Amino acid sequence: MVLAAVAIVLLSIPLLVIAILVRTKLGSPVIFKQQRPGLNGRVFMLYKFRTMTDKKDSKGALLPDHVRLTEFGKLLRATSLDELPELFNIIKGDMSLVGPRPLLVQYLSLYNEHQRRRHEVRPGLSGLAQVSGRNTISWEEKFDLDVTYVDNMSFKEDWRIIIMTIKKVFIREGINSTNAATMEYFEGSKVKMENE
Repeated sequence: MVLAAVAIVLLSIPLLVIAILVRTKLGSPVIFKQQRPGLNGRVFMLYKFRTMTDKKDSKGALLPDHVRLTEFGKLLRATSLDELPELFNIIKGDMSLVGPRPLLVQYLSLYNEHQRRRHEVRPGLSGLAQVSGRNTISWEEKFDLDVTYVDNMSFKEDWRIIIMTIKKVFIREGINSTNAATMEYFEGSKVKMENE
């Protein structure tokens, strides 16, 4: 929480500049809000800078992600600048700097017993899965890495992940899935855990 508060103060001007650019290039609201499950599956409101427009088809339905994701939005994602408002989630106690990334609420019912263990700790701004491939690895690999973090979390490991995160941001590695503009939706694991 202390580190997040310091980061918000140090990044106050960049945060303001990004907010103005988002409002100008992508529209309002500037902040994208969405419910996500956190520690023990408790749902909280996640904050991010928006990266997509609200363009709709003739029937009023939102256009596909790859159409609404602009070059500016791609830049925000590639540099992870869209994640900066999550610093306020850390101050609120919903998240930590390091931990499994908070995913969609609808995934809760799809997890097997092993995958559900990712909620034994607070979700993070970055995590082991993010520095090990992010959106270029499978859902199962992500969840295995999340649980590996839960089983081996430590102060030293958190700092290792933070340093690796900074490196990944600079080289812009693993941002997009190989098959889509954003990560494909999780539809449940094909192979169930034994005795489940």
